[in-house]
Amino acid sequence: MKTRKAVSTIEVYSWPTPNGHKVHIMLEECGLSYRAIPIDIGAGDQFRPNFLRISPNNKIPAIVDPNGPDGQAMSLFESGAILLYLASKTGQFLPTGTRARFEVLEWLMFQMGGVGPMLGQAHHFRIYAPEKFEYAYNRYTFEAKRLYGVMNTRLAQSKYIGGADYSIADIAIFPWLRSWKNQGIDWADYPHLRAWFDEIAARPAVARAVEVLAHHRKPLTTDAARDVLFGNAQYEKR
Repeated sequence: MKTRKAVSTIEVYSWPTPNGHKVHIMLEECGLSYRAIPIDIGAGDQFRPNFLRISPNNKIPAIVDPNGPDGQAMSLFESGAILLYLASKTGQFLPTGTRARFEVLEWLMFQMGGVGPMLGQAHHFRIYAPEKFEYAYNRYTFEAKRLYGVMNTRLAQSKYIGGADYSIADIAIFPWLRSWKNQGIDWADYPHLRAWFDEIAARPAVARAVEVLAHHRKPLTTDAARDVLFGNAQYEKR
């Protein structure tokens, strides 16, 4: 658990997944005081009433900022919204100029609408599905490769994903690529993206962030955990 002592400490309810690490990275990069509270998604912590009050979609991460925009506590869910909130709060990693700002935002949306959902499905059907369905396996493996190609082309033309400067677009995408091998990726096919990945991984804040809550994570091996994440437990009325 990561803790920094300060007057106003943000609580981040999270787990060591790509979406969790996005927010961990942003908090570290911004130098904000935070306390990471583990939500064990294999054990069903995400369905507890206290968590659902701040994350009604039962997904991590969520944050509670005791010093919100009006001086009152504010909670947020959805990792993209949290990145935008923290960028607004600190004035970091999101340009102020209209053109540059929307260039970053379009790549942030690319992650939220493409990279996250599609690579998540690639993980599921390649690693977690109890049966290997060739159509789904190929569909999401090929889509992962296509998305890697889009990013590789972008980085052949731009220093960072969102433009000339490191931004929330880079922070959002990087954690999803850490499992490149499980996605069926050969880095040799994406040299510009690989160089970018290595540069981001070497940032001290990133190196610290990917260790947040990492010791809590355990392999998904039990039927009970699989049911919580992928089975009927997801669809119970709450």
